[in-house]
Amino acid sequence: MTAATSESSAPRTLVILGAGGDLTARLLLPGLASLLASPRGEAVRLIGVDRSESSDEAWRKRVETAFSDAPSKLAETIVAETTYVQADVSDPASLERVLAAAGPNVALYFALPPAITLLACKALRKLELPKGIMLALEKPFGTDYASARSLNRLLQHLVPEEQVFRVDHFLGKSTVLNLLGLRFANRIFEPLLSADNVERVDIVFDEQLALEGRAGYYDRAGALIDMIQSHLLLVLAFAAMEPPASVDAEDLRGGMAQVLRATRPWKANGTESRRARYGAGTIGDRELPAYIDEQGVDPSHHTETLAEMTLAIDNWRWAGVPFVLRSGKALADTRQEIVFTFKPVPHLPSGLHGMKTPARLRIGLKPASLDLDLMINGEDDPFELDPVALHAELQAGQLSAYGEVLSSILEGDPTLSVRGDVAEQCWRIVAPVLKAWRKDEVSIDTYPAGTAGPRSWH
Repeated sequence: MTAATSESSAPRTLVILGAGGDLTARLLLPGLASLLASPRGEAVRLIGVDRSESSDEAWRKRVETAFSDAPSKLAETIVAETTYVQADVSDPASLERVLAAAGPNVALYFALPPAITLLACKALRKLELPKGIMLALEKPFGTDYASARSLNRLLQHLVPEEQVFRVDHFLGKSTVLNLLGLRFANRIFEPLLSADNVERVDIVFDEQLALEGRAGYYDRAGALIDMIQSHLLLVLAFAAMEPPASVDAEDLRGGMAQVLRATRPWKANGTESRRARYGAGTIGDRELPAYIDEQGVDPSHHTETLAEMTLAIDNWRWAGVPFVLRSGKALADTRQEIVFTFKPVPHLPSGLHGMKTPARLRIGLKPASLDLDLMINGEDDPFELDPVALHAELQAGQLSAYGEVLSSILEGDPTLSVRGDVAEQCWRIVAPVLKAWRKDEVSIDTYPAGTAGPRSWH
């Protein structure tokens, strides 16, 4: 239950549960530093919470180190005033001490493993929470549809949905607005992007990074859960949604939920999918071992490092268009983009020739860019059509990904938060594929690290 009083005028207190972990040092504290150094920075209190014994001074040194790349007056103030609380977050009495130290205007960031986050939420249910408290949860949101639904029901007992921030650092505000601006502020694109004109849509996140010491989490998740379920389905929602009435949180998140409810695997049994994992290879000057030889990996898990699945969207705009989502590690190139491949023109006048490849619209996510293919008459032979690409650089965000996340949490803005029903739909969509893979109905291929993937996939 929530308390009846709030002091919203007081500076927001950011409480990091799991302050001693890698996520805090590597992403949260540098993200906070980038926010404080930007024009959007404002006064905030910071409290670190963990089970391990430490002191305020040791915690301040850790924060100061993380802030060193983005110094600012606000950052100096936070370093001087931040405190550390030793607490067991699964214990209601310990959490009551944390909330008392934080004051009324508080945001709790669960930088914790999912199982510990669940225990902390159950402990919070036994307390009276400050009105307006924000709860920020890292992915994964559950481990399947049923557990995501159960977690959402628990959160509903704690705070209203608008006070739950399910973190997706992949989609920053600039990325979302770039997509919406391109699609809905330009007449050339809005009628073009539909089943009448589009042959297929590819949403790709390929990276050269390998496991990088994340076996503890990744070996139980794999590429399908880590990227496609958690991130790329949300990219699909923005790429395929109908025009929203506004860019307010409810309109945007409602549009995402609508298109995801219409999304399903291309084949109901989930077999229109592929999976693979990297073998030994070379990326640049790095020699990589095979995935199954990486430290902490259990080969019996059959974890994939490259996943691909084909989806259908059962609505008027996209009926019959395959959406192919792909993500993988230890690949030859880094590639983060949405690609709309257009159908051939209905009739090419006789005498013109040279159209060997289909036209595409490529929207780069990182870096943000736009490329649109056109066919023009060739210089040497005017009857020979040559492809050219119109290129534009799109506006990049001012903040780092976690700077954007923390800004939204501290401002109480849920626009970039994953709504509860959207998180559930993402699990529903991938469930048939996960089931097929667990039953070995889809074989797991291999590819040398540093290549484009299995040769049979080309």
